[in-house]
Amino acid sequence: MKVLLVAPPRRIWPFMNEQDNFLMPQALPCVAAVLREAKIEVKVIDCMPEKVGWKTLADRIREYAPDVVAAGENHATYASEITRLIALVKSIDRKIVTVLGGSHYTNVGELYLGKEEIDFIVRGEGEITMLELVQALASGDPEAPFRVNGLSYFREGKIVYTPPRELVANLDDLPMPAYDLMPMMEYGKAKYLFSQGGTTIHHSRGCPASCSFCVWWTQDAKREVTVDENGCRQEELAPRWRSKSVERTVAEIEVLATKYNKRCLIFTDPTFNVDPKWSAAFADLLISKNLGVEYMAFVRADYLLRDEKLGVLEKLVKSGLSHVCIGVERVENAQLRDWGKGFYSASQSAEAFALLKEKYPSVFRQGTFIVGTREETPALMQAQLEFAKRLDLDYPAFHPMTPFPGTSVYDEAKKEGWLEVTDFEYYDLSTPIIRSKEMTREQIEREIIRLNKGYVGFRWFFRGITSPSRYRRNMYIWWLLVMTRIVLGALSEFASPLSGTRYTGLLKPRWYDV
Repeated sequence: MKVLLVAPPRRIWPFMNEQDNFLMPQALPCVAAVLREAKIEVKVIDCMPEKVGWKTLADRIREYAPDVVAAGENHATYASEITRLIALVKSIDRKIVTVLGGSHYTNVGELYLGKEEIDFIVRGEGEITMLELVQALASGDPEAPFRVNGLSYFREGKIVYTPPRELVANLDDLPMPAYDLMPMMEYGKAKYLFSQGGTTIHHSRGCPASCSFCVWWTQDAKREVTVDENGCRQEELAPRWRSKSVERTVAEIEVLATKYNKRCLIFTDPTFNVDPKWSAAFADLLISKNLGVEYMAFVRADYLLRDEKLGVLEKLVKSGLSHVCIGVERVENAQLRDWGKGFYSASQSAEAFALLKEKYPSVFRQGTFIVGTREETPALMQAQLEFAKRLDLDYPAFHPMTPFPGTSVYDEAKKEGWLEVTDFEYYDLSTPIIRSKEMTREQIEREIIRLNKGYVGFRWFFRGITSPSRYRRNMYIWWLLVMTRIVLGALSEFASPLSGTRYTGLLKPRWYDV
């Protein structure tokens, strides 16, 4: 049984360098390692870093002649390219079993099963379900695959859901990710962003929160199925958070740093700093190893303030924490509560960033904001900009509200008829999908441009470029390049609205179809 895991060619943000998109998809080496440990032949093709276009990918699939091809997507943006992959595989050999995973297909498999040539969808955490599915396919029993837990599929005219898969209790039980099957030397080659030698890693899965706009937590949630008196199936999700041990995490970092020279790590954990005891022990061990790594982490403001009081934050910075991203989201606490993010307030975000600025000036300070909500007005958008200025961020990311499938925000928007864009290709965190009560999507889009232009300036750039921290200097150069491309693209669009030029929407890299 030969399994091929594929991340197909993807479009990229038009204002970014192609290399900025080349970071390792965590699912590929993790699933590959579990299959290989079970003596299953497995190969990985990650098209983006290798610049493999669709024609070349087709040739590689034919050459390898797999029995199973699997791919996945956590957000909706690249769903069309995943389904294009499935069509390509079936055009090469209809006997190849096609498998999809990730939160997008977990949450809205009904949009695809029976319409696309997808044989199975792996719901939720994927390693064990994928392993059991491949073993069932190899067993010779034609019914065995349909009895594997954690699957959905289309059979005899209807969608079938097998019982949910239990989450892996101990993440240390999973083998070391199969980095040797990945094009490791092709990741993190950007000159400024996450340089030098950037790559992804994670120590935890899931999140203790369940924010209504966020799809991240759903993939690793605990799932319970109920069936009502009418036979309608409901799957209830509850947030769960699990972590690898400190020793296992540092062992992975040691492999990345010493074997592959990856010394700028991007932790993809939805919330890096959940457990202060873990963080303290992690920092101590990483410092003792002296691997010369820097890392970025997505953190919660309230946890960061807690960790400072405990003396943990100082250790983390000493161990290499160089870039912090906090989901500020809004200045209005009422909106945070409505989204299920009432566990901290705007004032705590302000306190966290003030702490970083004063005590840890080498750390790059990034905050994310959600604009273009249903209640949005130009005045409220300006309020977000003014709050970002008060926070004195190195960079604020203003994203339009994007109702990703699988979130309660999406369910509400769909029910109320607010979705003006249903093509998932535009769910790129740059293109407004819904309008507000007072603003059109086009107005929201232009206001986002204005917010970005209103934040950056000479003083902003001079502060960053003169930082004693190499990491911060590089990030300022990269963000300046990003903003320049945004502004120039926007000016081109406004000067010639019929030209088709857009600063939002994804564009094909030059090798996309080759």
